[in-house]
Amino acid sequence: MVKGIGVVVIGRNEGLRLERCLASLAGRADKVVYVDSGSTDGSPARAAALGVEVLALDMTLPFTAARARNEGFACLQKHLPSVRHVQFVDGDCEVNADWLAKAQVFLDAHPQVAVVCGRRRERFPQHSVYNLLCDLEWDTPLGEAKACGGDALMRVDAFVAVAGYRPELIAGEEPELCVRLRAAGWKVWRLGAEMTLHDAAMTRFGQWWRRSLRAGYAYAEGASLHGAPPERHWLRESRRAWLWGLGIPLSIVLVSMLLGPWWLLLLLIYPLQAARLARRGGRSARENWLQAVFLVLGKFPEMFGQVKFWLNKFAAGKPVLIEYK
Repeated sequence: MVKGIGVVVIGRNEGLRLERCLASLAGRADKVVYVDSGSTDGSPARAAALGVEVLALDMTLPFTAARARNEGFACLQKHLPSVRHVQFVDGDCEVNADWLAKAQVFLDAHPQVAVVCGRRRERFPQHSVYNLLCDLEWDTPLGEAKACGGDALMRVDAFVAVAGYRPELIAGEEPELCVRLRAAGWKVWRLGAEMTLHDAAMTRFGQWWRRSLRAGYAYAEGASLHGAPPERHWLRESRRAWLWGLGIPLSIVLVSMLLGPWWLLLLLIYPLQAARLARRGGRSARENWLQAVFLVLGKFPEMFGQVKFWLNKFAAGKPVLIEYK
């Protein structure tokens, strides 16, 4: 067992995935808290049977993953006041047996680092194109990073100092937290060590579309919060969504209406952009092309996500979770 580490797992109706997640943590931390957000598949009972502390969220209040993590952390601190490091894990992930020990050693050796994450992989990348795309997405550069994902080991003192996650964010809460940590002088680091196996369970185009729409929403909200210099958080991603998802196609259609249908040939800029991105890839030809095509195509749902955010903001609408499974 790694001393001084607590784990917060969040989930809803994860079934066997949750069992794998909790089993992978058995005997590896001082305390594990499972935060359930209204499961109907018996997840709380399954977690309790494995000896895990279960916290059932009050679902009459607006739910976000950020709120679930914050409340799980508060529960963890209550039961384990001596906790120094907290591992946040999504309930559809299995934690590598060596990860917690390696990550804690790194934090102990690097006092300026507040967050350390490792290699997240898809459990079944061969089951669908969309699972494979997730696996490619998780393969990010090693070393000092700007942000982490939902799975990461954090220094408790740093997490508390910035008041944890913003509970109102419906997406993109981890990078936003990292923005505030880095502004406070902390660093975020990504190791090459295996960290988690993730089960996206995406088999339909509609799931991929909603996940991309959620990303666009997160980009818009992140840019709204921290888009000003020097951070410029997700400003480039937001501008690309507007340019490729709306600006270019709308301009081409308007020009073709004024000057003739032959101007629609300018839409070939999209396959040309995909070809350019595919040539820059460092994987197999199939993976390079798949990632390139969906990166280009993804600008359309990302643009709709941007629109959704700004409509909510200006119309004082209530943010609603954008879920893909």
